[in-house]
Amino acid sequence: MSLYEEDPNVRVRKWLQGVWRGRGSVTPDFWRLHFVVLVEGQPVGMQDLIGDQFNTFGTVVSFSWLSTDLRRQGIGTEMRHAILHLAFAGLGAVEAATEAFLDNPASNAVSRAAGYHENGVAWATRRGEPGLMQRWRLTRDDWIGQQRHDIELLGITECKETLGLS
Repeated sequence: MSLYEEDPNVRVRKWLQGVWRGRGSVTPDFWRLHFVVLVEGQPVGMQDLIGDQFNTFGTVVSFSWLSTDLRRQGIGTEMRHAILHLAFAGLGAVEAATEAFLDNPASNAVSRAAGYHENGVAWATRRGEPGLMQRWRLTRDDWIGQQRHDIELLGITECKETLGLS
């Protein structure tokens, strides 16, 4: 993950390359939507939604990052609810997954608060060091039980057409 690069120039370059790579490889079975998170017009984070074999399984994975100075204000929770609404209400996902390092209690708390259930652990590297990731799973039925009704989706038809999902 480029977010763990020490050099900010390398971090930005790798992040942009990932965005460009994702935009250049959209198919109905694999796509990645990149969203910027704005607070009062200023970019403060990012939220991605990834569909891998979406036409086959209807599953998505979310990935997010929020500026450290804005954490613990509910913004991460809002980001997650918005992307889940897009996934389930907009794109018709059947299941959503996410993961966070075990030593990231805030991110894991957001997943728990959004209704996800623990789904095992996996190894990943961070700054060259191994670390355990908590995996999380949210089914459509679980999401419906706590779905937000104050989120509005615009441009879904066009989005689905671009992804080849229409």
